[in-house]
Amino acid sequence: MWRELLPIGRHAGSGGYRRYAWTGADAECREWFREQAEARGLAYEVDRNGNQWAWLGDPAAGDAVVTGSHLDSVPDGGAFDGPLGVVSSFAALDELRGRGTRFTRPLALVNFGDEEGARFGLACVGSRLTAGRLTAEQAHRLTDGDGVALPRAMEAAGYDPEAIGPDPERLARIGAFVELHVEQGRALDLSGDRVGVASAIWPHGRWRFDFRGEANHAGTTRLVDRRDPMLSYAQTVLAARREAELAGAVATFGKVAVEPNGVNAIPSLVRGWLDSRAADQETLDEVVGGVEKAAREYATAHGVDLDVVRESFTPVVEFDHALRDELVRILGKDTGLTVPVLGTGAGHDAGILSGSVPTAMLFVRNPTGVSHSPAEFAAEDDCVAGVRALADVLEGLACR
Repeated sequence: MWRELLPIGRHAGSGGYRRYAWTGADAECREWFREQAEARGLAYEVDRNGNQWAWLGDPAAGDAVVTGSHLDSVPDGGAFDGPLGVVSSFAALDELRGRGTRFTRPLALVNFGDEEGARFGLACVGSRLTAGRLTAEQAHRLTDGDGVALPRAMEAAGYDPEAIGPDPERLARIGAFVELHVEQGRALDLSGDRVGVASAIWPHGRWRFDFRGEANHAGTTRLVDRRDPMLSYAQTVLAARREAELAGAVATFGKVAVEPNGVNAIPSLVRGWLDSRAADQETLDEVVGGVEKAAREYATAHGVDLDVVRESFTPVVEFDHALRDELVRILGKDTGLTVPVLGTGAGHDAGILSGSVPTAMLFVRNPTGVSHSPAEFAAEDDCVAGVRALADVLEGLACR
């Protein structure tokens, strides 16, 4: 399965993946999921929001145990973020069938659409729509960098955008959702453990900073006469690093757009996107507030106007304590080992669904901690350990 997925959407130059929602690469990934489901005799379906499901047992029975993740990527992302969870879900089912496991609850495998938000700028679109965390009206207003609206992109891919929206009936089928994911950090590598259980997702969000100045000639305009928004933006990038270091948080300006974007032109607009995350809400507010305060001071000093817009936000997500503790018990029952429980600064579909159904996460060791990069990696024996851990969890939950 892993070898079949590896070439899909891989960029020859960067070696990274460009599997964006409702594109050709995405369609190939979705076809791969369908083939895997049908090869195992699972009931395959696509829900109203474009998420793919593969069912063992009667979906209408309710109280289903669901596992899976996503197959899309960030720009030039790695091979493991998302796909490891989907591949592992099929592999875990194969493992359980090999054990002769008899299920007493329905089991479902899922591929959530547009988790990374690389194309339309909002993460977890598929799960947000399903959980009612994103309205159909809001989704219809999403556009990509080329001005293509989400409905048009879905329609071009063969799906009905008029059907999207909250899906409470589907949520009611789910008794527990467990997502396996490569760790995006080095906690497990430092502790020497192959697999861990998630405790919580840090609060995090995305803020757009629009610095508006005055376009002019780069060669003839005196420095004293300039209203250059690039200066304010550059100083704000440094301020974000400073505020994050002081607070023990993270803050990143990872995307920037410049107009008119000419080598010999002073910009009229510099638009930068801030991603910030912290262990608690108070710290996050402190960091973002500090960055905005500094940005406004720099903008005033350079005669630049500034607008700050919060484009998305997710509060702290505490995974269901009872389910989390059950995972720890299941994974430690035969070995007597203490399973590490760790927090994460990365968002996931499991976090979106946590407000509607009991959710939990398993992490597989990442020896470098690198993620959202072609250098993202997990060793094969650690991935196998993750599959076995997921199989143990599914057996413990769905065979009671």
